[in-house]
Amino acid sequence: MFQDAFFSRDGSAPVPLMIRAEGIWMFDEHAKAYIDGSSGPIASNIGHANERVAHAMYQQAMTLDYAYPRVARHAGNAALTGRLCSLAGAPFERVGLTSGGSEAMDLALKFLRQYAVAKGLSSKRILISNMPSYHGASIGTLAISGDESLEPFLSGFAVRGAKVPAPMTYRGEPDLSPEEIAEQSVAALEYAIVNLGPENVLAYVVEPVGGVATGCLVPPSIYFRRIRELCDRYGVFLVFDEILCGAGRTGKFLASHHLSGCIPDVIVMAKGIAAGYSPLGAVLLPAEPVDELAKLTGFNFSHTYGANPISCAAALAVLDEYEDRDLITNASQTGQHLGQTLRQLMNTSPIVGDVRGIGLLYAVELVADKESKAQFPYD
Repeated sequence: MFQDAFFSRDGSAPVPLMIRAEGIWMFDEHAKAYIDGSSGPIASNIGHANERVAHAMYQQAMTLDYAYPRVARHAGNAALTGRLCSLAGAPFERVGLTSGGSEAMDLALKFLRQYAVAKGLSSKRILISNMPSYHGASIGTLAISGDESLEPFLSGFAVRGAKVPAPMTYRGEPDLSPEEIAEQSVAALEYAIVNLGPENVLAYVVEPVGGVATGCLVPPSIYFRRIRELCDRYGVFLVFDEILCGAGRTGKFLASHHLSGCIPDVIVMAKGIAAGYSPLGAVLLPAEPVDELAKLTGFNFSHTYGANPISCAAALAVLDEYEDRDLITNASQTGQHLGQTLRQLMNTSPIVGDVRGIGLLYAVELVADKESKAQFPYD
């Protein structure tokens, strides 16, 4: 009852009470088996009950269970941040660790705001993101997410970010190519920056591969080159939200590693870096702004469970599993087969309107009519 009473509507079916999990399987109180088909919220990248990860967490808990990063350093923090920098590659040489994706996005935006203020650019406060999009569940991250249904909840309660249309290639104008739809989105972004005033715009936040809001949208490569050019031209920070698509699921450690001509200023990660075993998020930045802010004011914000030693140990063990079992290569190779199979299904099914994604991150869009792209009713 405790779970149903907090999250569910009256009359809704109760969710299963899970007793244990192993590999891809979860088992409820009646020993019924379920395939964890979505890895929870796209988090359990290596499956459940991994002995290496569980042992690493136990060993860490018995050695050093907690250390607050503002007053104490610990080896797990140094090891994990170094590992993430190595996997991310240049220019990402600094990492801040949090206890989840929403917290990590919040930390990234607070860093950029404090950096702008410290540099004498205090008018830079506006955030731009896409409609639709999703960037977290805190009040601030919901406010920059692109979800029209949140308007009654957020109105007068939070400062909403500005929105520009996402390059929804399947549902764009039917006579336009994906590249032309992308150019429309880029033009809308430029209009928004100019209209708001570049001196007032702090950052543009975008998912390089879409998550729940856009159903694994993979914009054409020209889109990313053009938004990088715009952000450079107008002095706007480009933030990549890789909370869902990062950590190997697309067949590369970062989804942005698939791109050329577009390196973001900030990358936000979570989910797959600890694969659901312990809460963890990460903010990746180049050394220059981090070190410069350290000289100016220092960064003044932190969370209680940032860089938690047990979470760091879990993530290091997860990354060992990625490497030793070559799981990121497997995601690429298996993903090619998955994509091909889903596209074959789209060609024969009367209700599969579109298939999109990369690696092992794919979405299937179901439609009532393939010609008109009419959607099924929600109720």
